[in-house]
Amino acid sequence: MMRYRLAVFSRAAAAILGGYLLASAAAACLAVWLPMRRPDAVVTAQMLSFVFYACGVIWVFATRNAWRAWAGILMPAALLGFLFLAGRTMGVA
Repeated sequence: MMRYRLAVFSRAAAAILGGYLLASAAAACLAVWLPMRRPDAVVTAQMLSFVFYACGVIWVFATRNAWRAWAGILMPAALLGFLFLAGRTMGVA
């Protein structure tokens, strides 16, 4: 019984914290890489971050186990974070 509760807690933490991390990374990355004026890119990126958050939460509770849920959230967040840093370093923004 305790193992089940820990698995549910881990998924909830992945959905809340990992989803926030994914949405923040997506917003930052899109704000840098979208080919539009800066204010428009930031607003569009912020609106799209809600979609990333919702998809992340759906992924966490649709996958088979908590390890896969965390991996499915952290790997795309790391990739988006890397793309954000690459865009800032190259001066895309």
